[in-house]
Amino acid sequence: MTQKIVLITGTNSGFGWLTAKSVAALGHKVYATMRDTNGKNSDKAKELSAVDNITVVDVALTNEANVQKVFGEIIAKEGRIDVLVNNAGYGAVGVTESFTTRDVQDMLDMHVVAYWRLMKLALPHMRKQGEGLIVNVSSGAGRLSFPFMAVYSAAKFGLEGLSEGLHYEVKSLGIDVTVVEPGAFPTDILGKVQAGSDPGVNDGYGSLLQIPGQMGAGLAQLFETVKPNPQDVADAIVDLINTPKGQRPLRTVVDPATGHLVKASNDAVQIQHQTMLGAFGLGDLLN
Repeated sequence: MTQKIVLITGTNSGFGWLTAKSVAALGHKVYATMRDTNGKNSDKAKELSAVDNITVVDVALTNEANVQKVFGEIIAKEGRIDVLVNNAGYGAVGVTESFTTRDVQDMLDMHVVAYWRLMKLALPHMRKQGEGLIVNVSSGAGRLSFPFMAVYSAAKFGLEGLSEGLHYEVKSLGIDVTVVEPGAFPTDILGKVQAGSDPGVNDGYGSLLQIPGQMGAGLAQLFETVKPNPQDVADAIVDLINTPKGQRPLRTVVDPATGHLVKASNDAVQIQHQTMLGAFGLGDLLN
């Protein structure tokens, strides 16, 4: 096996934490990013740093200068970047009207702009190498928008659109851009769910305000019944890394509870999308 240089974001918990460990166990060299490694994430940083093949780096993904500096240091040391896994993020649930413009900007900055920032840095090196893999962690809510999750879905829809178009642009250059769509899993992101900063509008919604709580109760029951394992997402990313270039699917659904609904949506849209590309004379990009 040829050792790969792998950069994974959001590794202080959840999918990122598990993916970093799983990829490192294969012998690949992992650069695992998280914020505040000398503060609230210091214990997580120490634990992950103790794992063979993992180097933890402190980076604020929404800080352009910080990201460029850290990425430049990795390239200066390794000379290449083989795999980028964009995973960092947080959730948002609440009355959509209660989210301010700043709230929406922050959500897009994290799940679209920050992801693009790293893709933009990685692509020149991958083009020079003639190969590379970009894995963007989206969500089932990036394909089907849910009430009271519209702001989160808007960001993930944006990520999906960016990833899908780029997938076809760079495929013939030896670069695979893929999207992983997890369903609901019991990870730390559930503790990072934000509400809107303008709760004063909530009173106008009456009994509808009970729905987010009902959604949470339903989610807890789902976890108790289905018992989804977050390691499945890490395993799916590992499978994508192990798959030969050019053979990786655009989208991978990982959702043991309701994933067939998202997959069915993906399959139906893919047929129409390929037809549309052909109609615009872009059929060659499908191969």
